[in-house]
Amino acid sequence: MVSGAKNRKRKDAAGAMFEGMVFHRIIFCLCSLIATLSVADEELSGGATTVFQDGQNAFSLPLANISRENRRAHVIGNSFFNKNWVIAPASTTARDGLGPLFNARSCSECHLRDGRGAPPQGDEPPVGLLFRLSVPGTGAHGAPLPHPDFGHQLGVRAIPGLEPEGRVKIRYEEIPGTFADGTPYSLRRPTYEILTGASSLPSGEDILISPRVALPVFGLGLLEAVPEESILALADPQDLDGDGISGRPNRVWNAESGSVELGRFGWKANQPDLRQQTASAFHGDIGITSSIHPEQALTARQWAALSGVYLDPEPELDEKTLDRVVVYQQTLAPPGRRMIDDPKVIQGKALFAKANCTACHLPEMKTGAEVTGIPELANQTIRAYTDLLLHDMGPELADGRPDFEASGSEWRTPPLWGIGLIEAVNGHTFFLHDGRARNLEEAILWHGGEAEAAREIYRGFSAEERAAVLAFLESL
Repeated sequence: MVSGAKNRKRKDAAGAMFEGMVFHRIIFCLCSLIATLSVADEELSGGATTVFQDGQNAFSLPLANISRENRRAHVIGNSFFNKNWVIAPASTTARDGLGPLFNARSCSECHLRDGRGAPPQGDEPPVGLLFRLSVPGTGAHGAPLPHPDFGHQLGVRAIPGLEPEGRVKIRYEEIPGTFADGTPYSLRRPTYEILTGASSLPSGEDILISPRVALPVFGLGLLEAVPEESILALADPQDLDGDGISGRPNRVWNAESGSVELGRFGWKANQPDLRQQTASAFHGDIGITSSIHPEQALTARQWAALSGVYLDPEPELDEKTLDRVVVYQQTLAPPGRRMIDDPKVIQGKALFAKANCTACHLPEMKTGAEVTGIPELANQTIRAYTDLLLHDMGPELADGRPDFEASGSEWRTPPLWGIGLIEAVNGHTFFLHDGRARNLEEAILWHGGEAEAAREIYRGFSAEERAAVLAFLESL
């Protein structure tokens, strides 16, 4: 009897153990499935709009869910984005009006294959890197005050019969550093000299110079579709949560609405929407006027040099063309993530969060329930890794040039989606606002200000951990 009772107890215990093992196995499988689904979902950088391409055209595909009507507008807009503009008057009136001062002949000359510009190599002109100019003070509606002789932007090219405003000479100084494990590294710090004829444009208190690399243009429609209240909810200008991160919005002038609005595009979030961003780029970079900027961006000194030069009195960019170029950018799809199940990438993602990089490079945002004209953008969970807010990045990255409410040391958090494909698309790995970083690691190591703590955590990682963070970034 005793032996039988013991056997029953053993069987009951064995059964309970078996049931427990089965239960835990089920829970483990469910958790693994949930984790797998979560990781798989991360492939969709732009939700249902995401495309999967990892070659040179990774940034140039329309939304995966694009409608037939918007695809037609996308194709037409693409032609105006990529074709060169010519000097007016010309037989091709739909594409004339170039200059008189300009930096590029087309949008794609700066945004090659819809990607990222780069600083010039050697003596080549800085096509993918423009130079904003101003003097201390503010202009109309809080905008930067243009230089009285050179205006808002340096024109490095000009139509025949005119001279460019100047050329730029860039020098780099190597700055040595060391990781916590003793591994050495070197960063390059740029200095700029703007040569105007036989002299150089003096830098310092009398002129503010801001170099800015052309940003990728894919996924912009999704960023435009994020509700304003969602962005503002992320702001913490007084750092009330005590995490050292004080993101805040820029407030900028919208020339069309005649009001101050949230800025979300450009290196300092100095443009309120894609329509104004596009019109401003046509105006400043190509010299093309529009209903938003109906007059050439020329100073009195520049007007005096234009004697005998034909300038079209009407806007050179008609409304339909402007709208189609805007739609083209709104419907460029973000590429999906790659290598998401790679153990090193998974480790790097966790370390990226551990360093609190996600405080600014927010992993997820959601677009609004309704998007006028492009319903394909609505209700999408996007993984752009940005908060679209301004952050103080410290004195090393400061340009010293305020832009509306952005200070001289503040920059908008740049989206990271697609960053691992820049080399495949554009053939280089130059990062940050002026392209000083020669790779992603140098970009991290330049972080200061609000991001200094995150940088120091990265510097303290082991070589294996640093490689994992870079692998994660390459997967985006």
